[in-house]
Amino acid sequence: MATRGFGASGGWRSRIAVWHASRGPMAQGFTSSPEPRSIGLFVRGRQLVAGNYLFAGHLIEAPGDGLWEIEPPDADFATEAQGFVWLDDLAALGDATARSRAQHWTRDWITRFGSGRGLGWTPDLTGRRVIRLIHHAIFLLNGAAQADSTAYYATLTVQTRYLARHWPKAAPGLPRFEALTGLVYAGLSLMGMDGLVEPAVAALAAEADREVDAEGGISTRNPEELLEVFTLLTWAGQALIESGLQIPPPILAAMERIAPTLRALRHADGGLARFHGGGRGLEGRLDQALANAGVKPKLGHGQHMGFHRLSAGRTTVIADVGAPPGGRAGGSAHASTLALELTSGRRPMIVNCGSGGPFGTEWRRAGRATPSHSTLALEGVSSSRFGPKSGDVLEDRAKVLTVRRMATESGDGVHAAHDGWALTHGLTHARDLALTNDGRKLVGSDTLIALNPQGRARFEKVLTATGLEGVAFTIRFHLHPDCDATLDLGGTAVSVALKSGEIWVFRHDGWAKLSLEPSVYLEKGRLKPRATKQIILSGYAAEIETRIGWTLAKAQDTPLAIRDLDRDELPVPL
Repeated sequence: MATRGFGASGGWRSRIAVWHASRGPMAQGFTSSPEPRSIGLFVRGRQLVAGNYLFAGHLIEAPGDGLWEIEPPDADFATEAQGFVWLDDLAALGDATARSRAQHWTRDWITRFGSGRGLGWTPDLTGRRVIRLIHHAIFLLNGAAQADSTAYYATLTVQTRYLARHWPKAAPGLPRFEALTGLVYAGLSLMGMDGLVEPAVAALAAEADREVDAEGGISTRNPEELLEVFTLLTWAGQALIESGLQIPPPILAAMERIAPTLRALRHADGGLARFHGGGRGLEGRLDQALANAGVKPKLGHGQHMGFHRLSAGRTTVIADVGAPPGGRAGGSAHASTLALELTSGRRPMIVNCGSGGPFGTEWRRAGRATPSHSTLALEGVSSSRFGPKSGDVLEDRAKVLTVRRMATESGDGVHAAHDGWALTHGLTHARDLALTNDGRKLVGSDTLIALNPQGRARFEKVLTATGLEGVAFTIRFHLHPDCDATLDLGGTAVSVALKSGEIWVFRHDGWAKLSLEPSVYLEKGRLKPRATKQIILSGYAAEIETRIGWTLAKAQDTPLAIRDLDRDELPVPL
């Protein structure tokens, strides 16, 4: 059958690799009934059934066409579809129509791409696809014809053998975890594949030991990616236990290191801090992974994976106090050093714009710049910058000079400083944050200072070039779209009303210019950026040391008669 779109002319290497993998007997069934562990979204399943295909930020409405019959707008759309995560969503819907779609699209994929064609024959996508095919085996095989069942087991066998040979070609980190977890799953589940289990488990253990550092973090510093790694390890661990095998100590140890880090990077509303390309995480995924791991809770305060968490009352503050990752881990790094996020109860308030990846190249690059984060930025210059030859990797990266926890009678705080503008302007940025014990007030200050003689000399040159006007700066506090913000008190304060009924008031020490301006919220699963607002303090640094103080304080609580349960958030547009 001819393929329209979706990379019909897959590489000859993939076709040869799949041909080699197809030689030999095919599995005839499972050693035990697989359990569906990957959680999908009911609303997305409903949209898929309606013919609304949303992948990689593109929505194609094609009610009369099957998934593989439409023309993908770009390679990202095609590869996301090839990962079969849509099976989670159809299984979440779970009715007869959803099952029919899942069976037809899987059967059609085998016909079109099972011989090695298309963009889906990479180790990570194959691992992701194998996991879903096994998780939802009962959903796919219920009522299926014998020929379809035979084709299902045959493609699983071929993909498993492909993974056994080619998993080392997956990039270290999440892609390799996906490839190896898929291989472990298939080896444990399919008849006749048990010989692949021991080497796959050993490789997964080695990867966990190498990629998860002593603090339970990963090199990309992406909280959502850390959650995906953790989830894959818990899935592999559960599959081993259910097969009567022991989880290797390196995998257990990695899970024990990751769990408290994820708890520390989770806001009061249950969502993850959105840094370095990561989102808040799929609803329920973190709770499920933590429950499945069985790791005892640990105190989630202090510094984890380069982030510092402050928590009191109903309020959480998570600040990026680490340098952006570089090298192979830096492809999605953001210039977000000293940026913060604040959540009150179930309501995010101060946020970062997020990853612009789903909205195209320009949005992706803009989302990585310092002005897209809730921190101080010099006009036209991010704290970390792309080099002339580095492509998507931040080459000129801010170095964190100091991180120090501050404890006072009124609450906990953190002091941190980075040198991101030392070479360009001779200036160091320091930020102090302190959250009161009742969680009702965040006290902050941002300081630009020329620390040493070299810095002062460089700053003097820049100052002279501006006609002594000074270096223009802005301190941004991006607000979540659900916040209703207005200038108050004659323009000297900003009132922020949350949907819970809470009201917070932002004030500053008076000399900078306060304004409320448009912003955007870049959220995965939506067609376009959401409009929102940002609080901005702007001014000029014309002295060796320039300090701006500000506070964000709760002025009104949620009414006692209201339980703040409704989030009014849809993961996909309806």
